[in-house]
Amino acid sequence: MNDEQLIERLVERVWARLGQTAAPVVELEASGRHIHVTREVADRLFGVGVPLTRVAGLSQPGQFVCAERVTVTGPKGEFGAVVVLGPERSETHVELSLTDARVLGVTPVVRLSGDLVGTPGIRLSGPRGDVTIDRGVMVAKRHIHMNPDFAARWGFTDRQVVRVRVGGARAVTFDEVVLRVSPDFATYMHIDYDEANACGFTKGMRGTITS
Repeated sequence: MNDEQLIERLVERVWARLGQTAAPVVELEASGRHIHVTREVADRLFGVGVPLTRVAGLSQPGQFVCAERVTVTGPKGEFGAVVVLGPERSETHVELSLTDARVLGVTPVVRLSGDLVGTPGIRLSGPRGDVTIDRGVMVAKRHIHMNPDFAARWGFTDRQVVRVRVGGARAVTFDEVVLRVSPDFATYMHIDYDEANACGFTKGMRGTITS
């Protein structure tokens, strides 16, 4: 923890003792490349009826890291051992960084998770077989999963677009951050590794919503 982060934490504690906080602050999490699969695609990659193997839970309730890994192959390159996240989804999609997309040779499309219209496809390979999906490769638009209690406290609404200021040696303000408010969510901001490197991300880093 650097000096600026330490000061932010101390300020938060002082305000907390007064029964309030100085500003809406969210913890950041950096997400590496990963894939969400349907049951049909899982059957073809890992074997019919073979369940996804839970290894560890994620910060979002009900979501978890799986033991299964997939090779993702594009026109120019490939990534092996791409982690699968559970549970199964209604449509298979691959979430990458802009750098990853260029390595694979696919045109990067920045979208919110689940918005797959117009996204490129790609080849997926598992221990039991291969699958080529027609669409689903995307770069996740930076966003904040937000619990309704947090949102109500600060007057935020679902799909609102805000800015988030992150301090430290590589201080940066992230624009165009989309709020995704749901009782199913815990409040965290998600960025990819390109964005994490840009702000000098360290575990436990926090950002302040400025607008």
